[in-house]
This record gives sequence, C-alpha cells and structure tokens, in this order.
Amino acid sequence: MSLTIPAPVIGPSPQRSRWFAFGALAVALAALLVITVGGIGRNLVYYWGPTELHAAGDKAIGATIRLGGLVAPGSIVRPEGASSLDFDVIDRQGGTVHVKATGVPPQLFRERIGVVVEGTMTRAGYFQGNRLMISHSNEYRVPGDKSKVDVKEMMRTMKDSGGGDGQ
Repeated sequence: MSLTIPAPVIGPSPQRSRWFAFGALAVALAALLVITVGGIGRNLVYYWGPTELHAAGDKAIGATIRLGGLVAPGSIVRPEGASSLDFDVIDRQGGTVHVKATGVPPQLFRERIGVVVEGTMTRAGYFQGNRLMISHSNEYRVPGDKSKVDVKEMMRTMKDSGGGDGQ
C-alpha cells in the first residue's frame, strides 16, 4: 500500500493579487462615475430658509426645495372655494418668501408656527409649495391651560379611576 502526500497549496501570485485589486478599484470608480453622471443632482432636495433661497437666485428656480421658517403674522390668505393657501415664510435674518401652497393645510397650521414647505421657486417670484409640514413641540397642553401638565398626577388619577394600566 502506498501513501500519497498531497502537494502543498500555494496562494495566488502577487501579480494576480495586484490585478484583482486593480479590477475591483476600476469597478468601484465606474460605479461612482455612473452615479455622478446619471443625474443624482436631480434627486437632491435642498433645505433653505428665505435668506438662502433669495441668495441662490436662479439656481432655486425649478429645483426641489424644502423652505423652512416661521409663518409671518397676518400673512395667511385662504382663497374661497379652493384647497390652496397663500402665506409668507420669514426667518431670523429678515428674509421673507411668499408661498402659494396647494392642498389642505395641517390642522395645527397657524401664524408664528414653524413650517417646512416642499416645492419650487417660480420665475414669478413666489414659492409654489406642494407639501406643507409644520413643526410643533411634543408637549401636550390642555387648551386654555397655560401651565405644564403633571404627567405623574395624570397617571395617578387614571390608575385610581380604573383606567391607564389595564388592571
């Protein structure tokens, strides 16, 4: 009976490893080039305030933008018979942009509230919004009550009345 000893396994040659690394790098660069040339810029959404929007000039016209700021006091106009809304957005630097938004606004929409409007700047000089979002605190207050709600007290009263924890 004869025993055969397997030949030792030799790894890839250094020249082969270099070609593999070069090929992987070339594929990665080609993918990056396709993404860059393929129009990734058309899919970007800029987030600007009124001051930045005016500073962008013609670059803002036609681009998808999220305009953020506060709803200016006394600027809300609701045209009759239409689900649209006109108002001004202001920022701390003194910038103002007139917005014409389509659709029904959120229930909490009002003057002096933080707002983000997604849309585009028009050549006519106003911002055409197609999506309206508001920002508000996550702290609930009872309407007309100026004090903070005591959560522990509320939970205690719910537990004492048989509600709250399901027992």
